[in-house]
Amino acid sequence: MKKNTLLFALGLLCWPLFSQNSSYWQQHVDYTMEIDMDVNNYQFEGKQKLVYTNNSPDDLDKVFYHLQFNAFQPGSEMDIRLQNIIDPDGRMVNNKGTKENPDFESRISTLKPDEIGYQKVISLTQDGAPVKYEIHGSVMKVILNTPVRSGKQTTFEMEFKGQVPVHIRRAGRNNKDGVALSMAQWYPKLAEYDHEGWHANAYLAREFHGVWGNFDVTIHIDKTYTIGGTGYLQNPQEVGHGYEDPDKKLKLPKGDKLTWHFIAPDVHDFSWAADPEYIHEKVTGENDVELHFFYKNNPEVIENWKKLPAKTQEILAFLNEHVGDYPYKQYSVIQAGDGGMEYAMCTFITGGRSFGSLVGTTAHEFAHSWFQFVLASNETKHAWMDEGFTSYISSSAMNHVMDQQKELPNANAYRGYFYLVKSGKEEPLTTFSDRYESNMAYSIAAYSKGSIFLSQLGYIIGEKNLERTLKTYYEEFKFKHPQPNDIKRTAEKISGLQLEWYLNYWAQTTKFIDYAVTSVEDQKITLERKGTMPMPIDLLVTFEDGSTAEFNIPLQMMYGHKPTSAEVLESWSWVNPTYTLSTDKEISSVQIDPKNLMADIDRENNSMKL
Repeated sequence: MKKNTLLFALGLLCWPLFSQNSSYWQQHVDYTMEIDMDVNNYQFEGKQKLVYTNNSPDDLDKVFYHLQFNAFQPGSEMDIRLQNIIDPDGRMVNNKGTKENPDFESRISTLKPDEIGYQKVISLTQDGAPVKYEIHGSVMKVILNTPVRSGKQTTFEMEFKGQVPVHIRRAGRNNKDGVALSMAQWYPKLAEYDHEGWHANAYLAREFHGVWGNFDVTIHIDKTYTIGGTGYLQNPQEVGHGYEDPDKKLKLPKGDKLTWHFIAPDVHDFSWAADPEYIHEKVTGENDVELHFFYKNNPEVIENWKKLPAKTQEILAFLNEHVGDYPYKQYSVIQAGDGGMEYAMCTFITGGRSFGSLVGTTAHEFAHSWFQFVLASNETKHAWMDEGFTSYISSSAMNHVMDQQKELPNANAYRGYFYLVKSGKEEPLTTFSDRYESNMAYSIAAYSKGSIFLSQLGYIIGEKNLERTLKTYYEEFKFKHPQPNDIKRTAEKISGLQLEWYLNYWAQTTKFIDYAVTSVEDQKITLERKGTMPMPIDLLVTFEDGSTAEFNIPLQMMYGHKPTSAEVLESWSWVNPTYTLSTDKEISSVQIDPKNLMADIDRENNSMKL
């Protein structure tokens, strides 16, 4: 696809974004970058032209850049945080420590000058004139010569040098799989400015936030290296490496390096990986999406990676059906990184896995393309909207493509959440992702509690309404930066129910759910809310004659109830600790929430048998 065609398509794509809500605005960037990589010393020189459009109502007298490779230096904020958190990431320390010997050593603290990462700004101009800047670790503050007026553009041109760090977290060189270059967070990246102001957060190994825009990236690298990553390759016949049209002649240049030219429209980041031993395969998925696979020519991984494309095609089809159509024409699964990490139009994933793990991680990271790289919520503040929603839908995808036949695909999320609550270390989902007291509390909150937000929402508003909510949310907020209130309002509009209470309790507090059947006597059932978070109640009653009845007790402040075949009873106000109902037959047993969709921390008291 040609550059002009892509930019025209982008214009069509962005038009409804602004026409739907005239009060909504977001900034825009156009990057043009040229990189010359030295694979011998892992250093590179770069030129960057950045056209910044200020769509905000504010005049801006400064901007901020992320220089995230600078975090991989002894004494950096990432290093100091790593040395002081109670449960450091095992990939980032030389000794995890034990109860008997809690000492551990930050790997960043031991890096030598030729092993650290850096991004050094050599020069920076605004509209052709040198501009002042201050570097604060992994963040650069630029004091503008001339403010960028509301509705206007300015152009920054930068020369910079970088060094790829030894692989410690997400990006780097020579990871444990032997991949030479995992190039994420590798370029000076403009920080996002929105209605909340600047999001100029230091990089502490957690999550990201970026400005929507277009990328035009040229990479000069040793000709033996194959590249996979963000964007559409513009010159496949001059590169080869599995990208070329076999019916056309290759036009490889002379010399030791190849020039790779990528265009990536309507993304908020750009990442790539490169290795001289990559096998590159591609298949076509639903809606003619090209699925690319890059993995090491290693007998230990080849067998599973050969089987991965077929499952990835199934995952794509499932996500298209249950969330919405993937909007790009390419996606790459790349053996790189240190686990699994999502990026624009690609993922980095380690290769030495069982087949089930390989498919599961691919499903999760691919699902991020919907919930982070199309629905670009600010995951530095609301990681649960990305990690949690991704976990929810990827669990369902795995249940389908691997025929797992689980009644509750995200059951592990509930188990993790219960553990967190009982540990006493839970923090609200409103906590910034890199400011949790422990990695454990962050991970379970973002992934598990975030996943339960959706499955439990289905319990509250009904499964069909949840399906409609997800699809509508995706359609209305794709290529934007949705906030927590946006998913809540979408669910309210679909269901007709009031849900502010749910978002407040679940995301902004650590209040918990605990309902109990406290007595069954004389055909009368008494329920009690023992926990601090109220919920509507689904109740299954079995009678002595073997018959059953289902009841739904709405929460009063919902002002309605979900679609249900159950008998709907009088609503229960959150201020009342107990609720009583009567039946016309003798009761054998009572069960609260028979499908276990409610995250009730004590399910032992949810039932009573007579």
